[in-house]
Amino acid sequence: MKKLTLPLLLIITLLLSACGESEPEVLAAAQPIEAGDSCHVCGMLITEHPGPKGEAFMDKQEEPLKFCSTMDLFAFLKQPENETRVSHAYVHDVAVAPWVTPDDEAFVLASEAVYVVGHGQRGGMGHTLASFADKADAEAFREEHGGEMVSFAEIDLELLGRLGRGELGGDIGGSMGGMQHAQ
Repeated sequence: MKKLTLPLLLIITLLLSACGESEPEVLAAAQPIEAGDSCHVCGMLITEHPGPKGEAFMDKQEEPLKFCSTMDLFAFLKQPENETRVSHAYVHDVAVAPWVTPDDEAFVLASEAVYVVGHGQRGGMGHTLASFADKADAEAFREEHGGEMVSFAEIDLELLGRLGRGELGGDIGGSMGGMQHAQ
Protein backbone atom coordinates (compact mmCIF):
# COMPACT_ATOMS: atom_id res chain seq x y z
CA MET A 1 0.00 0.00 0.00
CA LYS A 2 2.85 2.37 0.83
CA LYS A 3 4.32 1.81 -2.66
CA LEU A 4 1.07 3.05 -4.23
CA THR A 5 0.71 6.09 -1.99
CA LEU A 6 3.65 8.07 -3.39
CA PRO A 7 2.78 7.59 -7.10
CA LEU A 8 -0.88 8.28 -6.34
CA LEU A 9 0.02 11.52 -4.54
CA LEU A 10 2.20 12.56 -7.48
CA ILE A 11 -0.62 11.95 -9.94
CA ILE A 12 -3.11 13.89 -7.81
CA THR A 13 -0.64 16.76 -7.45
CA LEU A 14 -0.09 16.91 -11.21
CA LEU A 15 -3.81 16.83 -11.90
CA LEU A 16 -4.52 19.58 -9.39
CA SER A 17 -1.72 21.79 -10.73
CA ALA A 18 -3.08 21.36 -14.27
CA CYS A 19 -6.48 22.54 -13.04
CA GLY A 20 -4.89 25.75 -11.80
CA GLU A 21 -3.61 26.68 -15.25
CA SER A 22 -6.01 28.91 -17.10
CA GLU A 23 -6.44 29.60 -20.76
CA PRO A 24 -5.13 32.99 -21.91
CA GLU A 25 -7.92 35.54 -21.72
CA VAL A 26 -9.50 36.23 -25.09
CA LEU A 27 -10.30 39.92 -25.40
CA ALA A 28 -13.58 40.99 -26.93
CA ALA A 29 -13.08 42.52 -30.35
CA ALA A 30 -13.78 46.16 -31.15
CA GLN A 31 -17.34 46.76 -32.34
CA PRO A 32 -18.40 48.90 -35.31
CA ILE A 33 -19.40 52.46 -34.53
CA GLU A 34 -22.79 52.94 -36.09
CA ALA A 35 -24.94 55.94 -36.88
CA GLY A 36 -26.86 56.80 -33.75
CA ASP A 37 -24.13 55.63 -31.33
CA SER A 38 -23.50 58.30 -28.72
CA CYS A 39 -20.44 59.04 -26.65
CA HIS A 40 -20.49 57.52 -23.17
CA VAL A 41 -18.99 60.72 -21.68
CA CYS A 42 -20.60 63.64 -23.50
CA GLY A 43 -23.57 62.09 -25.30
CA MET A 44 -22.61 63.49 -28.72
CA LEU A 45 -23.33 61.38 -31.80
CA ILE A 46 -19.99 59.74 -32.52
CA THR A 47 -20.14 59.55 -36.32
CA GLU A 48 -20.80 63.29 -36.64
CA HIS A 49 -17.31 64.25 -35.44
CA PRO A 50 -13.78 63.88 -36.86
CA GLY A 51 -10.76 62.27 -35.30
CA PRO A 52 -9.94 58.92 -33.72
CA LYS A 53 -12.60 57.33 -31.56
CA GLY A 54 -12.37 54.85 -28.72
CA GLU A 55 -14.11 51.91 -27.12
CA ALA A 56 -13.72 50.46 -23.64
CA PHE A 57 -14.78 47.08 -22.32
CA MET A 58 -15.42 46.97 -18.61
CA ASP A 59 -14.92 43.72 -16.66
CA LYS A 60 -17.61 41.13 -17.42
CA GLN A 61 -19.15 43.38 -20.07
CA GLU A 62 -19.80 42.05 -23.57
CA GLU A 63 -20.63 45.36 -25.25
CA PRO A 64 -18.16 48.26 -25.29
CA LEU A 65 -18.69 51.78 -24.09
CA LYS A 66 -18.09 54.02 -27.10
CA PHE A 67 -16.45 57.45 -27.20
CA CYS A 68 -16.48 60.29 -29.75
CA SER A 69 -12.78 61.01 -29.20
CA THR A 70 -9.68 59.58 -27.63
CA MET A 71 -9.83 62.54 -25.24
CA ASP A 72 -13.19 61.40 -23.87
CA LEU A 73 -12.03 57.77 -23.81
CA PHE A 74 -9.01 58.63 -21.65
CA ALA A 75 -10.97 61.05 -19.47
CA PHE A 76 -13.16 58.04 -18.64
CA LEU A 77 -10.36 55.43 -18.40
CA LYS A 78 -8.20 57.50 -16.05
CA GLN A 79 -10.90 58.13 -13.46
CA PRO A 80 -9.88 56.20 -10.32
CA GLU A 81 -13.24 54.42 -10.10
CA ASN A 82 -12.86 53.14 -13.69
CA GLU A 83 -9.15 52.27 -13.89
CA THR A 84 -9.54 49.02 -11.97
CA ARG A 85 -12.75 47.98 -13.76
CA VAL A 86 -11.55 48.32 -17.35
CA SER A 87 -10.76 45.07 -19.12
CA HIS A 88 -9.32 46.66 -22.29
CA ALA A 89 -9.86 49.52 -24.72
CA TYR A 90 -9.42 50.23 -28.41
CA VAL A 91 -8.50 53.36 -30.38
CA HIS A 92 -8.32 54.08 -34.11
CA ASP A 93 -4.94 53.83 -35.82
CA VAL A 94 -4.77 57.25 -37.48
CA ALA A 95 -2.19 55.98 -39.98
CA VAL A 96 -4.79 53.59 -41.41
CA ALA A 97 -8.04 55.46 -40.78
CA PRO A 98 -8.97 58.80 -42.37
CA TRP A 99 -9.09 61.58 -39.75
CA VAL A 100 -12.55 62.77 -40.82
CA THR A 101 -14.23 59.35 -40.79
CA PRO A 102 -12.15 56.70 -38.99
CA ASP A 103 -12.68 53.15 -40.22
CA ASP A 104 -13.91 50.46 -37.84
CA GLU A 105 -11.28 48.09 -39.26
CA ALA A 106 -8.52 50.35 -37.92
CA PHE A 107 -8.95 49.72 -34.19
CA VAL A 108 -5.87 48.80 -32.13
CA LEU A 109 -5.50 48.09 -28.42
CA ALA A 110 -5.16 51.41 -26.62
CA SER A 111 -2.51 49.97 -24.30
CA GLU A 112 -0.27 49.13 -27.28
CA ALA A 113 -0.74 52.38 -29.22
CA VAL A 114 1.58 55.39 -29.41
CA TYR A 115 -0.03 58.83 -29.10
CA VAL A 116 0.66 62.36 -30.28
CA VAL A 117 -0.70 65.19 -28.11
CA GLY A 118 -0.63 68.92 -28.74
CA HIS A 119 -0.93 68.60 -32.53
CA GLY A 120 -2.92 70.87 -34.84
CA GLN A 121 -5.74 68.44 -35.75
CA ARG A 122 -9.10 68.61 -33.96
CA GLY A 123 -11.32 65.79 -32.81
CA GLY A 124 -14.91 65.64 -31.61
CA MET A 125 -14.05 67.46 -28.39
CA GLY A 126 -11.37 69.80 -29.76
CA HIS A 127 -7.90 68.80 -28.60
CA THR A 128 -7.51 65.03 -28.76
CA LEU A 129 -4.87 62.32 -28.77
CA ALA A 130 -3.85 61.04 -32.20
CA SER A 131 -3.39 57.28 -31.84
CA PHE A 132 -1.09 55.01 -33.84
CA ALA A 133 -0.22 51.32 -33.92
CA ASP A 134 3.31 52.13 -35.11
CA LYS A 135 5.80 54.58 -33.59
CA ALA A 136 7.16 55.56 -37.03
CA ASP A 137 3.67 56.60 -38.15
CA ALA A 138 3.24 58.65 -34.96
CA GLU A 139 6.57 60.37 -35.62
CA ALA A 140 5.58 61.19 -39.22
CA PHE A 141 2.27 62.66 -37.97
CA ARG A 142 4.13 64.68 -35.32
CA GLU A 143 6.49 66.06 -37.97
CA GLU A 144 3.55 67.20 -40.09
CA HIS A 145 1.10 68.40 -37.41
CA GLY A 146 3.32 69.18 -34.42
CA GLY A 147 2.92 67.85 -30.92
CA GLU A 148 4.66 65.43 -28.62
CA MET A 149 4.67 61.63 -28.59
CA VAL A 150 3.52 59.83 -25.43
CA SER A 151 2.90 56.22 -24.49
CA PHE A 152 -0.26 54.77 -22.96
CA ALA A 153 1.48 54.67 -19.56
CA GLU A 154 2.28 58.39 -19.74
CA ILE A 155 -1.35 59.42 -20.17
CA ASP A 156 -2.81 60.61 -16.88
CA LEU A 157 -5.41 63.12 -15.66
CA GLU A 158 -2.80 65.88 -15.44
CA LEU A 159 -1.80 65.43 -19.09
CA LEU A 160 -5.46 65.29 -20.15
CA GLY A 161 -6.19 68.49 -18.21
CA ARG A 162 -3.30 70.30 -19.87
CA LEU A 163 -4.40 69.03 -23.28
CA GLY A 164 -8.02 70.08 -22.67
CA ARG A 165 -6.96 73.56 -21.59
CA GLY A 166 -4.82 73.95 -24.72
CA GLU A 167 -1.59 74.12 -22.73
CA LEU A 168 0.10 71.53 -24.95
CA GLY A 169 -0.16 73.61 -28.11
CA GLY A 170 -1.81 72.58 -31.29
CA ASP A 171 -3.36 76.01 -31.75
CA ILE A 172 -4.91 76.72 -35.14
CA GLY A 173 -2.23 79.37 -35.66
CA GLY A 174 0.48 76.74 -35.21
CA SER A 175 1.82 77.89 -31.81
CA MET A 176 3.06 75.07 -29.65
CA GLY A 177 2.02 76.85 -26.44
CA GLY A 178 5.38 76.56 -24.71
CA MET A 179 5.94 72.98 -25.76
CA GLN A 180 9.38 72.12 -27.13
CA HIS A 181 9.12 70.71 -30.63
CA ALA A 182 12.12 69.53 -32.63
CA GLN A 183 12.23 71.02 -36.12
